[in-house]
Amino acid sequence: MTSLRTTTTRPGRVQRPHVDEVDEPDLPWIVIVWNDPINLMGYVTWVFMRLFGYPREKAERLMWDVHTKGRAVVSSGPREKAESDVARLHAHGLWATLQRDA
Repeated sequence: MTSLRTTTTRPGRVQRPHVDEVDEPDLPWIVIVWNDPINLMGYVTWVFMRLFGYPREKAERLMWDVHTKGRAVVSSGPREKAESDVARLHAHGLWATLQRDA
């Protein structure tokens, strides 16, 4: 009688490659102010001048973008700065959000 020998191999340990954290590109965050039916155009201009130190011409141009296009990018930078800018805009009654710049 012949015996059949079956050989099996025990699975070995598979080592996963060590991967460092993936560094994402340091894209800035942008702060967007959205149009709303409540705030007057003069007030929005004043807020942009006060919070960001924009000259009247730039503040008015941004206000017109908000009014006619429905939104305007009013600042950009690191996430922490963008979050702070959004909070300050909210404190002044403006509707603002932040998003990663593309």
